[in-house]
Amino acid sequence: MAKKALVIDDSALVRRFLSKELQELGFEVDVAKDGEEGLNKALKENYDLITLDIEMPKKDGLLVLEELMREKPTRVIVVSSYAVENGEIALKALDLGALTYITKPGGKSSIILDPQKIKEELKEKVLDIMKISKLSLMKRKSQVKKKVEPFKVKDFKARDDSKYVLIGASTGGPKLIETIAVSLPKDYPYPVCVVQHMPTSFTSKFAERLNSLSKIGVVEAKSGEVLMKGKMIIGKGGKHLHFRKNDDKIVIKLVPNSSGRFFVPSVDEMFFSALEVMEPRNIMAILLTGIGDDGADGMVALKKAGAYTIAESEESATVYGMPKEAYVRGGTVKVLPFEDILKEIIKFGEQNGV
Repeated sequence: MAKKALVIDDSALVRRFLSKELQELGFEVDVAKDGEEGLNKALKENYDLITLDIEMPKKDGLLVLEELMREKPTRVIVVSSYAVENGEIALKALDLGALTYITKPGGKSSIILDPQKIKEELKEKVLDIMKISKLSLMKRKSQVKKKVEPFKVKDFKARDDSKYVLIGASTGGPKLIETIAVSLPKDYPYPVCVVQHMPTSFTSKFAERLNSLSKIGVVEAKSGEVLMKGKMIIGKGGKHLHFRKNDDKIVIKLVPNSSGRFFVPSVDEMFFSALEVMEPRNIMAILLTGIGDDGADGMVALKKAGAYTIAESEESATVYGMPKEAYVRGGTVKVLPFEDILKEIIKFGEQNGV
């Protein structure tokens, strides 16, 4: 039976473009010209994949997404220029259950300005998203409903040595990163560096949001940023997060995508760079939920060098891709559900901890 897709967009040009590309990927394609029509079709029919614009007449994409995920969890890719201009909206879409996003490079119909780039990104993301099972979608539904609750830390006594926490995540990751940020005590003794797959315009808003919620400081990465205790650094979209030594300090170095990686920032780039400037036995490296295998090779190298490596288990991962690859390739010291990973991060910073 052929796979079925629904394109919801108020631009006829975009509907035609996306329909053609999805048909080439083997989908039977239906279209909707506004949010109300799209939601009605999505609830009535069984679609394997939906592409969803944000700014639309009658019912905007966020309202469509909220009701769809409540009634009938489906694989959704947000395709929007508005998401580029407003990172908060994009983060809200992810919170509501969208699996990923493709950003139109400006204007409602601007997808036609750079069709080859959009075509390649669409193909890559569709092929990955179709690997997500219906069971994972139902799991995502329950996770979307779940309120982020900070982990209660009692009588925390920080260590006074120098260690580093490195975290990589993709699809399903923002809520987990938020939970980590709001759970860390204000005197957490180590810097925490995060690569969450996001485009350029999203990461600053993400860091601002986390900083407003957490006891520690959260910032978007910039070159020269010093790794300090009690600071979480979010990798900047569009640049890879590397490290370099500056006298007795380790600082951030943002680098362009000269390696040609699909995800920018890339978790592998951060992990491999850490090995060049950090003592491996002082590193805790964590790979959370996500499509694909970014971070898996870097985690293998870290483990071989003596780092403490943890991958999220299938039990809790929204998408068991990246952490599964790290495990299969032999890169994990432990495989744990997210709740236990959070406890390990806290324990890592405590006296008599890990």
